[in-house]
Amino acid sequence: MLVRNVKMAVVSFCMISLFAAQAGVFAETSVSGQLQEQKTELEQQLADIEKQIADFERQLTGIQSEKNTLANKIKQLKTQSAALALKIKQTAIEIEKTAGEIRQTQSAIDQNNEKIASLKDKIGSLIRMLYEQDRRSLVDAVLSEASFSGMYTELRNVQKLNQGLADILGQIQLQTVILEGNRSELADKKEEQQSFAAIIALQNQKLARSITDQNALLAQTKGKESNYQAALKDTKKKAMEIRGRIYDLFNVGKQITFGEAVQIAEWASSQSGVRAAFLLAVLTQESNLGKNVGTCNRPGDPASKGWRVIMKPTRDQEPFKVITKELGLNPDVTPVSCPMRDSAGNQMGWGGAMGPAQFIPSTWMGFKDKVTALTGKPADPWDIRDAFLAAALKLKSGGAGTQSGEWAAAMRYFSGSTNLKYRFYGDNVALLAAQYQNDIDDLNK
Repeated sequence: MLVRNVKMAVVSFCMISLFAAQAGVFAETSVSGQLQEQKTELEQQLADIEKQIADFERQLTGIQSEKNTLANKIKQLKTQSAALALKIKQTAIEIEKTAGEIRQTQSAIDQNNEKIASLKDKIGSLIRMLYEQDRRSLVDAVLSEASFSGMYTELRNVQKLNQGLADILGQIQLQTVILEGNRSELADKKEEQQSFAAIIALQNQKLARSITDQNALLAQTKGKESNYQAALKDTKKKAMEIRGRIYDLFNVGKQITFGEAVQIAEWASSQSGVRAAFLLAVLTQESNLGKNVGTCNRPGDPASKGWRVIMKPTRDQEPFKVITKELGLNPDVTPVSCPMRDSAGNQMGWGGAMGPAQFIPSTWMGFKDKVTALTGKPADPWDIRDAFLAAALKLKSGGAGTQSGEWAAAMRYFSGSTNLKYRFYGDNVALLAAQYQNDIDDLNK
């Protein structure tokens, strides 16, 4: 009877091992096979769009080298609009592609969870068999078997069974490691999707501005070349407009004129060595992403918008408690940014960025002491001067000490890397910085 039970256990182990191997193959091939065709199609679309964008950019280079006339300016704005529309389409495809990768990773997570649960259930049955066997003494086993050879066979089977249990436990540990890797990959994909969503928001805003500029130019000049050339010469009026332009700082209740923003940026520049125009460009770009800034964790917000939900638990929640405690703020009612969401309302990445420069709590912790040392007071991410200074210090650490290093520094400020998938951010900052430098030069005339 005992030999039969052990043999049954060994057979069960073999079946479990076979199941585990098959499940592993299934986890690797199931969803990826379904999505491969779609991924290939999306990559082909991306390649086609990239060729069209390159063609528009060549056209823009040619137009910009032509004489500055009204017709050429309108042509330039129209070409920019067409290129931006393609870039929006390109980014939308990247989002769709990343969404497919997220579904694939989530499926792998679900399959690994099911596999681990099934293995644990099967191993429980084997352990119970071993327990029943252990209740019989060796003497009972000897007396119950027809011969010593039968007892020897039983002991060999028991040894195999114990080794089999150890193998399955090892496989469960391996699957657990794979599962954690899947979860980490999923988190990275969601953050990548959030970055793409931010880029597409910037692209849409720039396209809207390009169309608005085109219409405003036509309205101002009434389509006449003489009016356009007169407008180009009106630098005094332009300087007045620059001084009075309102610089809206991220819905944190602070509005200052452009001239005042320049003064703060130049002060931060003197402390950090980062060009004022470049600093303003980065902060402006961040404000354009800041439609959801300060709209989470406010008094009266639901729990789903609280910092315990929207901030990354392992990275930002403890630093946020430290920051608010040092400043005497209530962490439960101190506004921070909301995470971005896709069209279905699903959260992409994490929120919790603070103040005008949009520092996440864990990043702010690396700069707050430097800001305190320069200002002589506790660093506050919601304070305009502290935010400008901290942003300048972060950009300097990213390579913005020279103008040649500014593009890479902007990219690192946005995503922590110079991933060319997000180059629109860096390219746009460079253009804004050039425009701001012209404005600053006009202010100083």
